[in-house]
Amino acid sequence: MMANRTLPQPPDTDSASGPLIYLVAGERSGDNLGAQLMAALDRKTGGRARFAGIGGPAMEKCGLKSLFPISELSLMGIAEIIPHLPNLFRRMRQTADDIAARKPDIVITIDAPDFCLRLAKRIRPIGIPLVHYVAPQIWAWRPGRGKKLAKFVDYIMAILPFEPEFFAQFDVPCTYVGHPILDSGSGKGDAVAFRARHGISDDKTLIAVLPGSRRGEIGRILPIYADVLAILARQRSDLVAVVSTLDTVADDVTAAMVNWPVPAILVTTDGDKHDGFAACRAALAKSGTVNLELMLAGVPMAICYRVNALTAFIAKRLVTVSHASLVNLMAGSEVAPEFIQDKFKPEPVADAIAALLDDGPVRQKQIDDLAMVKGLMADLPAGPSDMAADVVLDMMAKQES
Repeated sequence: MMANRTLPQPPDTDSASGPLIYLVAGERSGDNLGAQLMAALDRKTGGRARFAGIGGPAMEKCGLKSLFPISELSLMGIAEIIPHLPNLFRRMRQTADDIAARKPDIVITIDAPDFCLRLAKRIRPIGIPLVHYVAPQIWAWRPGRGKKLAKFVDYIMAILPFEPEFFAQFDVPCTYVGHPILDSGSGKGDAVAFRARHGISDDKTLIAVLPGSRRGEIGRILPIYADVLAILARQRSDLVAVVSTLDTVADDVTAAMVNWPVPAILVTTDGDKHDGFAACRAALAKSGTVNLELMLAGVPMAICYRVNALTAFIAKRLVTVSHASLVNLMAGSEVAPEFIQDKFKPEPVADAIAALLDDGPVRQKQIDDLAMVKGLMADLPAGPSDMAADVVLDMMAKQES
């Protein structure tokens, strides 16, 4: 039991020095989201807000001293997580103890539902208000969990416009605060600057190649992408691939690109990626947040993904939605073609990309549909971080009243 262990001594938490906000992020996307939220909270409290918890480099730049490295929580897939379970449970106990010792004004868990929602349940007896940022996608595979969620989460800040209605049926307070991608700059790239920076002439056709940022998914996805490019290269000689990933796996991606059938440019910064999107005619994209980035940039795409066989076996029996991509889920139809697991094969993917590279009804319909989805997401009075910060501050104000 948590109460029977010796707890670490909390730092000075004199309320006069400002509210103590405890944040828990479990992966890079959550780290970025947490950093943006911290900046908004700092601004809205006049610099009085204090922060503690778990985060990565972005949150640490905003003043957070992480309880332990965020990399220990950045795991994906059932088969990948199992070997790390003992350490995950140890870190969960450590985090719960730290929260009990510090007694923050509010706890904000960010995404990473497998870790964060178990933590929420563990710390519920402490009585500290808990907000979960990024609604867990139980609407996709375990809708019945909504009733349990209401017992240990006080509020959900959703990043997809259809989620508040879903959680309302379980009496879980939920507000759509906007997707962080809206603040990313994805739709503001400079195509001319990208071509000039990388020495690409105007007669070249650029295609974005997005394999992900985890070594496992890169290993499963990039070889098939190479075969797709080989097919396309036989049809046209003007192709240049713009490959975007993180610098942490750049060496792995570079090694996989050796002997590719088309020239390739590797980009690892957001600015270069966004400029590259503006210059690209179409995209080979893994299923994930990058689909929304491409949607904002108006780049038509084919969506691909393949996971570990065990993870796929289990997921197939649990998933209840008909689309893998958020773009298609929000549209309620297949705006962008999906090639998942056994459907992810070079020939059909190459055919889909070929239809998007040339002007015609297939390309134009996807561009129009992507614009429609963008409209669904962007109708908000303020930016996502400001919207989220207002929810957090409102909850703390209600606690004090």
